[in-house]
Amino acid sequence: MDLRKEHFACLALKHTPRLGPKVWRELFVHYDSAFDAVQDAASWPVLSLANKGIAQKCVNEVWREKAEDEYRATQQAGMDVVTWFDSRFPERLKNISDPPAMLYVSGDTTLFNNPGVGVVGARECTRLGLDTAGRISAQLSKIGITVISGLALGIDRQAHLGGLKGIGSTIAVLGCGLDIDYPMDNIDVRRELDRSGLVVTEFGPGVRPRAGHFPVRNRIISGLSLGVLVAEAAHNSGSLITARLAGEQGKDVFAVPGPIGQPTFTGCHRLIKQGAALVESASDIVEILRYDFARELELVPDPAPVASEDGVEAHRAKIREKSASKKTKDESKIPTPSSRKRPSQADREAMELTEDEKKVLDLLDETDKIHIDRLGRELCFDSATISKILLILEMRGAVQQLPGMWYVVRES
Repeated sequence: MDLRKEHFACLALKHTPRLGPKVWRELFVHYDSAFDAVQDAASWPVLSLANKGIAQKCVNEVWREKAEDEYRATQQAGMDVVTWFDSRFPERLKNISDPPAMLYVSGDTTLFNNPGVGVVGARECTRLGLDTAGRISAQLSKIGITVISGLALGIDRQAHLGGLKGIGSTIAVLGCGLDIDYPMDNIDVRRELDRSGLVVTEFGPGVRPRAGHFPVRNRIISGLSLGVLVAEAAHNSGSLITARLAGEQGKDVFAVPGPIGQPTFTGCHRLIKQGAALVESASDIVEILRYDFARELELVPDPAPVASEDGVEAHRAKIREKSASKKTKDESKIPTPSSRKRPSQADREAMELTEDEKKVLDLLDETDKIHIDRLGRELCFDSATISKILLILEMRGAVQQLPGMWYVVRES
């Protein structure tokens, strides 16, 4: 596939008047490429893909001037673009009713393959909301779940900072062009995202942020996510749009409760009354989405080892130091049931374990408890790999995590 030709064809569709995401989706189901779709525009009415007026506008190339301008600007800026038929294009976005035809990206596109949770909320928020958003995001990222947000000030900023602390990292979805630094107070986070996370937008180069862009952006945040957490929101907060879109897309919605009478939490309380799950930590989210996470994590390839000077590895080192300093204290709290009943061979065969999962369980069988760091060392698995395997086994009910990142075989 000619990537440049495919990019230009997507721009032709994007700039054809009255041709929007719902029609793009139908075209991409029918044709093998965006280029084929544009070339065969005259046939759209016959195939019931678009009405005659829209098809004729595409045939007459009324899109050409705007498409050429955006294409040239993209090439001059050296932007990376992921089109619908590119293998990097996120599958989850193909399943929403109004998907983008392409995305401009900066950073690690393999994060599209990770299970993700949207974390959104108010720009004007309390310290409670900020702390909660950062803490839950860091907890999710630590076990390999990618945090997705909108790079706004307030809750979004804390969500990205939390996500950057773990192996799951974070994705920012912009309501402006990739070359626009907005908001300026988040430039530090943006630079870190370019290095260790992922920034995406469907808006072309030079497009400034406008109020109407953010609801459009929000459908991508919810579309990339398995569920959306609203960490703090007033009754009129824009983050409630993301929650509504998530519900319409069949995703789970979560909300953090706040003090009674605090105006910036009234939106969260309303969501909870409407059926959103009340959450206080990442474990609440993992419990609800455990089967979705386990299914998706099985499809995620193991990442390459992270260099020791990397920020994520430095964070892991701090955690290991803290765990080592508390080892004696933690051990005193951990039960050591010598008579623990192990799952039968038939139970394990029913789980259809992978070879790596069997190795972890075999090692756990040899002891009453074992720390995640020791598991990784003895099996020669990096932190990301052992975290992923343990999460899958925990979701299947095969292992249990104890305080301090110690693990045991779950009693049958």
